[in-house]
Amino acid sequence: MTRIQFQVDDQRCILCGECALDCPMGVIVIDDGPPRMANEAGCIRCQHCLAVCPTAAISILGKNPDDSILLAGNLPEPERLATLIKGRRTVRRYRDQDLAPERIDELLNIACHAPTGVNAASVLFTVVRERAELHRLRDYLIGRLAELQAAGKLPGGLAGNYLGWVVKAWQEHGQDIMFRGAPHLLITSAPAAAPCPAQDTIIALTTFQLIAQAHGIGTVWDGICMMALAACPETAARLGIPADHALGYTMAFGEPAVEYHRAVQRGPALVNVVKGAF
Repeated sequence: MTRIQFQVDDQRCILCGECALDCPMGVIVIDDGPPRMANEAGCIRCQHCLAVCPTAAISILGKNPDDSILLAGNLPEPERLATLIKGRRTVRRYRDQDLAPERIDELLNIACHAPTGVNAASVLFTVVRERAELHRLRDYLIGRLAELQAAGKLPGGLAGNYLGWVVKAWQEHGQDIMFRGAPHLLITSAPAAAPCPAQDTIIALTTFQLIAQAHGIGTVWDGICMMALAACPETAARLGIPADHALGYTMAFGEPAVEYHRAVQRGPALVNVVKGAF
């Protein structure tokens, strides 16, 4: 594990105390001199101290604060961010082409900034970066589902109905219901022992979805793939997902073959206002 390496530039530090005040674990203190780390074992490596310092005097984990993006003047206007959120659509039609690997990596390196409980930062992004690889995964999963169906071992209820539909659509019409023709797949997982793995993995995928949308890349939350992975649990190990990880969710993505021209109109929000309950 990377050492904490908490360092303060005495020439820049103005002793404002923001780092100590904002430290969520209270392990930074200021006594007779510049800020210091009083308990390295208690640090959760969130880098709040680096981010909150107005003079870029603090370095931690070997990070140079001068290499960080300045927030002032670089944040999106609220109206544009609202349009991104309202204009997001689930995409079920994709172009027959792969995204460049470096483009996918760029999106993932942004999505890994998503918040995690107690700053666990342990979400694993398992990604299929080539269409041919996803085709092999599709063929494997549908083949396994067909075997389960023939043996009467598909899950019951809604999941079984959907998975049976996947097999029938592929066998009779060559229609890919599971991945909708997308060239790529993203699966999030996290150690089951993490403070809140389920929430962390969903937040990470949501963050990925928004930055993908901003880059014009389509996404679809793939519940059918999740059902298939649950029915074929050996698949996770074949994908390289550690045995001690809890699966979060799956998302297919790629270059969309459809263009949406306006946001939909939803709302008002369902709101429950708490008043006088205590």
